Amino acid sequence: MLQTPSGGAGHGTAATDSGLMSIGAVLSALRDEFPEVTISKIRFLESEGLIEPQRTPSGYRKFSAHDVERLGHVLRMQRDHYLPLKVIREHLEAMERGEAVQLPVVGRQRDGASVPEPPEGPTAARIRRDELLAAVGVEQQELKEWESYGLLTPLEDGAYDAEAVTVALLVVELGRFGIEPRHLRAMKAAAEREAGLVGQVVAPLRRHRNPQTRAHAEARTKELAGLTVKLHAALVQSALGVRLP
Repeated sequence: MLQTPSGGAGHGTAATDSGLMSIGAVLSALRDEFPEVTISKIRFLESEGLIEPQRTPSGYRKFSAHDVERLGHVLRMQRDHYLPLKVIREHLEAMERGEAVQLPVVGRQRDGASVPEPPEGPTAARIRRDELLAAVGVEQQELKEWESYGLLTPLEDGAYDAEAVTVALLVVELGRFGIEPRHLRAMKAAAEREAGLVGQVVAPLRRHRNPQTRAHAEARTKELAGLTVKLHAALVQSALGVRLP
Protein backbone atom coordinates (compact mmCIF):
# COMPACT_ATOMS: atom_id res chain seq x y z
CA MET A 1 0.00 0.00 0.00
CA LEU A 2 1.25 3.47 -0.89
CA GLN A 3 2.82 5.47 1.94
CA THR A 4 1.95 9.15 2.12
CA PRO A 5 4.71 11.74 2.73
CA SER A 6 3.70 11.85 6.40
CA GLY A 7 4.26 8.12 6.70
CA GLY A 8 0.60 7.09 6.85
CA ALA A 9 -1.01 4.62 4.53
CA GLY A 10 -2.83 6.03 1.53
CA HIS A 11 -6.47 5.41 0.73
CA GLY A 12 -7.38 2.04 -0.67
CA THR A 13 -8.44 3.57 -3.98
CA ALA A 14 -5.32 5.70 -4.25
CA ALA A 15 -3.22 3.42 -6.41
CA THR A 16 -4.20 1.97 -9.74
CA ASP A 17 -3.09 -1.39 -11.05
CA SER A 18 -0.14 0.34 -12.68
CA GLY A 19 0.88 1.90 -9.38
CA LEU A 20 -0.02 5.40 -10.63
CA MET A 21 -2.50 7.77 -9.01
CA SER A 22 -4.99 10.30 -10.28
CA ILE A 23 -4.71 13.88 -9.07
CA GLY A 24 -7.78 13.33 -6.91
CA ALA A 25 -6.18 10.31 -5.25
CA VAL A 26 -2.99 12.30 -4.64
CA LEU A 27 -5.06 15.04 -3.01
CA SER A 28 -6.66 12.47 -0.69
CA ALA A 29 -3.27 10.97 0.19
CA LEU A 30 -1.83 14.38 1.09
CA ARG A 31 -4.81 15.80 2.96
CA ASP A 32 -3.97 14.18 6.31
CA GLU A 33 -0.72 16.13 6.61
CA PHE A 34 -1.66 19.08 4.40
CA PRO A 35 -5.40 19.76 4.94
CA GLU A 36 -5.27 23.01 2.94
CA VAL A 37 -3.78 21.51 -0.24
CA THR A 38 -6.00 21.76 -3.32
CA ILE A 39 -5.98 20.39 -6.85
CA SER A 40 -5.21 23.91 -8.08
CA LYS A 41 -2.17 24.00 -5.80
CA ILE A 42 -0.90 20.69 -7.19
CA ARG A 43 -1.40 21.91 -10.75
CA PHE A 44 0.41 25.14 -9.92
CA LEU A 45 3.42 23.26 -8.53
CA GLU A 46 3.45 21.18 -11.71
CA SER A 47 3.38 24.34 -13.85
CA GLU A 48 6.39 25.59 -11.87
CA GLY A 49 8.31 22.40 -12.69
CA LEU A 50 8.41 21.04 -9.14
CA ILE A 51 6.77 17.77 -10.23
CA GLU A 52 6.35 16.11 -13.63
CA PRO A 53 3.48 13.58 -13.55
CA GLN A 54 2.89 11.29 -16.47
CA ARG A 55 0.00 11.90 -18.87
CA THR A 56 -2.42 9.38 -20.31
CA PRO A 57 -3.22 9.51 -24.06
CA SER A 58 -6.36 11.46 -23.14
CA GLY A 59 -4.32 13.99 -21.14
CA TYR A 60 -5.10 12.93 -17.56
CA ARG A 61 -2.34 13.29 -14.99
CA LYS A 62 -0.99 10.15 -13.37
CA PHE A 63 1.33 10.45 -10.37
CA SER A 64 3.91 7.94 -9.22
CA ALA A 65 4.85 7.29 -5.58
CA HIS A 66 7.98 9.39 -6.24
CA ASP A 67 5.81 12.28 -7.44
CA VAL A 68 3.73 12.13 -4.26
CA GLU A 69 6.83 11.98 -2.08
CA ARG A 70 8.30 14.97 -3.93
CA LEU A 71 5.05 16.89 -3.50
CA GLY A 72 5.22 16.20 0.21
CA HIS A 73 8.75 17.61 0.36
CA VAL A 74 7.66 20.78 -1.49
CA LEU A 75 4.61 21.37 0.70
CA ARG A 76 6.60 20.68 3.84
CA MET A 77 9.34 23.14 2.88
CA GLN A 78 6.72 25.81 2.18
CA ARG A 79 4.86 25.16 5.42
CA ASP A 80 7.79 24.63 7.79
CA HIS A 81 10.53 26.75 6.20
CA TYR A 82 8.59 29.37 4.24
CA LEU A 83 10.89 29.03 1.24
CA PRO A 84 10.35 30.50 -2.23
CA LEU A 85 9.89 27.97 -5.04
CA LYS A 86 13.28 28.80 -6.55
CA VAL A 87 15.04 27.76 -3.34
CA ILE A 88 12.85 24.66 -3.00
CA ARG A 89 13.70 23.61 -6.55
CA GLU A 90 17.42 24.02 -5.88
CA HIS A 91 17.07 22.04 -2.64
CA LEU A 92 15.30 19.16 -4.42
CA GLU A 93 17.94 19.09 -7.13
CA ALA A 94 20.64 18.96 -4.44
CA MET A 95 18.80 16.12 -2.71
CA GLU A 96 18.68 14.15 -5.96
CA ARG A 97 22.43 14.65 -6.29
CA GLY A 98 22.85 13.24 -2.79
CA GLU A 99 23.91 16.55 -1.25
CA ALA A 100 22.89 17.70 2.23
CA VAL A 101 21.24 21.12 2.38
CA GLN A 102 20.42 22.93 5.62
CA LEU A 103 17.11 24.73 5.65
CA PRO A 104 16.22 27.88 7.63
CA VAL A 105 13.85 27.56 10.57
CA VAL A 106 10.49 29.26 10.64
CA GLY A 107 8.42 30.01 13.70
CA ARG A 108 4.64 29.77 14.00
CA GLN A 109 2.37 32.02 15.97
CA ARG A 110 -0.08 30.44 18.39
CA ASP A 111 -2.95 31.26 16.05
CA GLY A 112 -1.39 29.04 13.38
CA ALA A 113 -0.13 31.75 11.05
CA SER A 114 3.35 31.24 9.67
CA VAL A 115 5.85 33.93 10.49
CA PRO A 116 9.16 33.91 8.62
CA GLU A 117 12.18 34.21 10.88
CA PRO A 118 15.63 35.18 9.65
CA PRO A 119 17.76 32.08 9.14
CA GLU A 120 20.81 31.50 11.27
CA GLY A 121 23.51 34.04 10.60
CA PRO A 122 22.51 37.71 10.53
CA THR A 123 20.45 38.09 13.71
CA ALA A 124 21.46 41.62 14.69
CA ALA A 125 19.35 44.71 14.10
CA ARG A 126 21.00 45.17 10.71
CA ILE A 127 21.61 42.88 7.77
CA ARG A 128 23.94 43.43 4.83
CA ARG A 129 22.65 43.40 1.26
CA ASP A 130 24.46 40.18 0.37
CA GLU A 131 23.11 38.52 3.53
CA LEU A 132 19.57 39.55 2.63
CA LEU A 133 19.93 38.17 -0.91
CA ALA A 134 21.26 34.89 0.44
CA ALA A 135 18.58 34.60 3.13
CA VAL A 136 15.71 35.13 0.71
CA GLY A 137 17.20 33.42 -2.35
CA VAL A 138 16.67 36.21 -4.89
CA GLU A 139 18.88 38.13 -7.30
CA GLN A 140 19.97 41.77 -7.25
CA GLN A 141 17.44 42.68 -9.95
CA GLU A 142 14.48 41.50 -7.86
CA LEU A 143 15.71 43.36 -4.79
CA LYS A 144 16.12 46.56 -6.82
CA GLU A 145 12.55 46.18 -8.08
CA TRP A 146 11.25 45.87 -4.52
CA GLU A 147 13.23 48.97 -3.57
CA SER A 148 11.78 50.89 -6.51
CA TYR A 149 8.29 50.29 -5.11
CA GLY A 150 9.33 51.25 -1.59
CA LEU A 151 8.82 47.77 -0.15
CA LEU A 152 12.39 47.71 1.15
CA THR A 153 14.57 50.70 1.90
CA PRO A 154 18.29 50.40 2.66
CA LEU A 155 19.79 52.39 5.51
CA GLU A 156 22.43 55.07 4.97
CA ASP A 157 25.25 52.52 4.93
CA GLY A 158 23.44 50.28 2.45
CA ALA A 159 22.40 47.69 5.05
CA TYR A 160 18.81 46.90 6.06
CA ASP A 161 16.97 46.53 9.33
CA ALA A 162 16.37 42.96 10.50
CA GLU A 163 12.66 43.11 9.55
CA ALA A 164 13.70 43.31 5.89
CA VAL A 165 14.09 39.51 5.76
CA THR A 166 10.50 38.98 6.87
CA VAL A 167 9.23 41.56 4.37
CA ALA A 168 11.24 40.03 1.53
CA LEU A 169 10.08 36.48 2.30
CA LEU A 170 6.46 37.60 2.31
CA VAL A 171 6.90 39.43 -1.00
CA VAL A 172 8.27 36.21 -2.49
CA GLU A 173 5.43 34.15 -1.02
CA LEU A 174 2.76 36.52 -2.35
CA GLY A 175 4.46 36.34 -5.73
CA ARG A 176 3.62 32.65 -5.90
CA PHE A 177 -0.02 33.69 -6.18
CA GLY A 178 0.59 36.23 -8.93
CA ILE A 179 0.72 39.26 -6.63
CA GLU A 180 3.55 41.38 -8.02
CA PRO A 181 5.60 43.97 -6.12
CA ARG A 182 3.78 46.81 -7.89
CA HIS A 183 0.53 45.50 -6.44
CA LEU A 184 1.93 45.87 -2.93
CA ARG A 185 2.45 49.63 -3.06
CA ALA A 186 -1.01 50.17 -1.59
CA MET A 187 -0.11 47.95 1.38
CA LYS A 188 3.10 49.91 1.88
CA ALA A 189 1.22 53.21 1.78
CA ALA A 190 -1.38 51.91 4.26
CA ALA A 191 1.36 50.71 6.62
CA GLU A 192 3.02 54.12 6.51
CA ARG A 193 -0.28 55.86 7.31
CA GLU A 194 -0.87 53.50 10.24
CA ALA A 195 2.69 54.10 11.49
CA GLY A 196 2.12 57.85 11.18
CA LEU A 197 -1.03 57.61 13.29
CA VAL A 198 0.78 55.68 16.01
CA GLY A 199 3.61 58.20 15.87
CA GLN A 200 1.21 61.08 16.46
CA VAL A 201 -0.25 59.34 19.52
CA VAL A 202 3.10 58.65 21.19
CA ALA A 203 4.79 61.91 20.14
CA PRO A 204 3.81 63.75 23.37
CA LEU A 205 5.30 60.93 25.44
CA ARG A 206 8.56 61.08 23.53
CA ARG A 207 8.83 64.85 24.06
CA HIS A 208 8.03 64.71 27.77
CA ARG A 209 10.60 66.04 30.25
CA ASN A 210 10.31 63.01 32.53
CA PRO A 211 12.79 60.28 31.40
CA GLN A 212 10.45 57.55 32.66
CA THR A 213 7.61 58.92 30.57
CA ARG A 214 9.85 59.03 27.50
CA ALA A 215 10.89 55.44 28.15
CA HIS A 216 7.22 54.49 28.34
CA ALA A 217 6.78 55.73 24.77
CA GLU A 218 8.49 52.65 23.33
CA ALA A 219 6.21 50.27 25.21
CA ARG A 220 3.16 52.27 24.14
CA THR A 221 4.39 52.22 20.51
CA LYS A 222 4.67 48.42 20.56
CA GLU A 223 1.23 48.09 22.13
CA LEU A 224 -0.39 50.36 19.55
CA ALA A 225 1.47 48.64 16.70
CA GLY A 226 0.12 45.28 17.83
CA LEU A 227 -3.45 46.61 18.00
CA THR A 228 -3.08 48.22 14.59
CA VAL A 229 -1.90 44.96 13.03
CA LYS A 230 -4.81 43.05 14.59
CA LEU A 231 -7.33 45.61 13.37
CA HIS A 232 -5.85 45.57 9.86
CA ALA A 233 -6.06 41.77 9.74
CA ALA A 234 -9.65 41.80 11.01
CA LEU A 235 -10.69 44.40 8.42
CA VAL A 236 -9.11 42.41 5.57
CA GLN A 237 -10.80 39.21 6.73
CA SER A 238 -14.13 41.00 7.00
CA ALA A 239 -13.78 42.50 3.52
CA LEU A 240 -12.96 39.08 2.03
CA GLY A 241 -15.59 37.25 4.03
CA VAL A 242 -13.07 34.73 5.38
CA ARG A 243 -11.69 33.88 8.76
CA LEU A 244 -8.07 32.81 9.20
CA PRO A 245 -7.28 29.93 11.57
